[in-house]
Amino acid sequence: MEKEKLIIIGSGPAGLTAAIYAARAELKPLLLAGEMPGGLLTQTSEVENFPGFPEGINGSELMSRMQQQAERFGVRVEYEQVDSVTLSDGGPQRLRLADGRELEAEALIVSTGAAPRYLGLPSEEKFRNRGVSACATCDGAFFRDVPVVVVGGGDSAAEEATFLTRFASKVYLIHRRHELRASKIMVDRVLANPKIEVVWDSIVEEITGDKELDGVRVRNVVTGAERRIDCRGYFAALGHVPNTALFKGVLELDEQGFIRLFENSSRTSLRGVFAAGDCADHVYRQAITAAGMGCCAAIDAERYLVH
Repeated sequence: MEKEKLIIIGSGPAGLTAAIYAARAELKPLLLAGEMPGGLLTQTSEVENFPGFPEGINGSELMSRMQQQAERFGVRVEYEQVDSVTLSDGGPQRLRLADGRELEAEALIVSTGAAPRYLGLPSEEKFRNRGVSACATCDGAFFRDVPVVVVGGGDSAAEEATFLTRFASKVYLIHRRHELRASKIMVDRVLANPKIEVVWDSIVEEITGDKELDGVRVRNVVTGAERRIDCRGYFAALGHVPNTALFKGVLELDEQGFIRLFENSSRTSLRGVFAAGDCADHVYRQAITAAGMGCCAAIDAERYLVH
């Protein structure tokens, strides 16, 4: 059993910020980066709203810089996946890794982030990675000069749709209501873009095609009328599901699966276990708020370990 003072699970803005603060506090943290180093921000082409970058910055570049900063202060980063956890009130907190190793920590910070949400259609799974995606930044370039659809109505949907106009011949933004939930600046960009057509009051019933995706069947929720939209790409922009399956029945979660925090802090239902970022934040879900939560978690963990 390998023993550590502090282990951080997750390498997005929350985990890396926590690591920076913890390392500077001489806690010698071990950060387990998991299967997606840098988190979902690495799938964002241009981050315009992270303070300190007036011209914007590529998401992968931002996360790379954060990791370099953490490592400068002595953070040890291992690209390992956590298979199971055995947590207790007051510790020690035990983890089993995918490679079979067992770790024990006096304190634990959970910053496992969230995963893209899909509609749950069988046809989504059928065409996953064969026309169906949840990341326009990753896959947009594969859809040059062909029509695509984006499903959703929030900021992520508006951003994905706008980004895809760089490649696609046309972008259909399908939303179940008659008003987008996105911020005004994003809505204005969508409505002003001649390559984007918003399909209001509609839901996707099925993705069609044989070996390749060739369209979607859409139903208007007001009139009941159905139509088929020819497209070659389908992008889900429906928000995210917290990556907290490891902690179900171990930590207290809310009805959506987010980790509950207590006392206006990063403290979870178990002493010695803290959480930060999108796995615990169902309200803001921004890179800067995740980073702020990571800072709080490191400070809370330091105070816990000292006392």
